Amino acid sequence: MLKAEDNPPIIPPDAQSIRDFVGQWWVAHVKSRNEKALAHDLLRRGVSYFLPMSWKVRRQSGRTIRSLLPLFSGYLFFCGRENERIELLRTNRVANLIVVNDQETLIDELAQIENALRAGAPLIPHKYIKIGQRCRIIAGPLAGLTGIVVRAGNTARLLLQVDILGQAAAVEIDIDLIELLD
Repeated sequence: MLKAEDNPPIIPPDAQSIRDFVGQWWVAHVKSRNEKALAHDLLRRGVSYFLPMSWKVRRQSGRTIRSLLPLFSGYLFFCGRENERIELLRTNRVANLIVVNDQETLIDELAQIENALRAGAPLIPHKYIKIGQRCRIIAGPLAGLTGIVVRAGNTARLLLQVDILGQAAAVEIDIDLIELLD
């Protein structure tokens, strides 16, 4: 476990904002638990990156343990030209690269997260559930039910279908109690 001061910065220290980065944005799907190591590698190589992280506090054996963890486990965002992309691949920490077709949308979405982190807002990872996705309830008295999400937010409605009748019923469920089905 790294000491707080040994963690990489969220963006390189010489950058004011991710909006100032020059080049094309990519999303690096990193090998397991390699997000911070990749950020350190990119920092040494002078490659612009964004690794949003948040503090997780837990109690273990009567001690309080604080860990700085990536907000999006397994992913790091970086910006650069072809030679920086090759440098990234040479680290041997990347499992896959995701091409970003809509650069402006990604920058706008990431800038919101950057602004929240700079303001000191405690961000926590959250499931991304869209209307129309097939899900299963994983806990509580309704565990095991599967259906389609028809409303998202803090409470979602899960549509339980009876196809032969062409009808359905909906049940409200906490979004934290469902998982996506492939």
